[in-house]
Amino acid sequence: MTAERIAFAYAISIVPAIFIETCMTNAEIAIESPCNRVCVMHPAAQLCIGCGRTLDEIGRWSELGAAERSGIMAQLGSRLAALRAGNVAPAATHEAD
Repeated sequence: MTAERIAFAYAISIVPAIFIETCMTNAEIAIESPCNRVCVMHPAAQLCIGCGRTLDEIGRWSELGAAERSGIMAQLGSRLAALRAGNVAPAATHEAD
């Protein structure tokens, strides 16, 4: 592999991380988040397939209290497992979890 190809591969690998970090506010960086930067919403379940949160939870994350964030984080494993297993529940049920 040539030096130019190595440099290009490196540049491509860091661009998404740099872009995402510049888009996040200081408050979002300081708050613990389950975000793993795989931000794709499942169309039926209306959950992010990367972290398991709803769009509403993602949008309000930095405004939620620590207890509410912890409660949501406790549900994420089972939500993601259900998505992987194909057990897709309607989006409305996630708000009451």
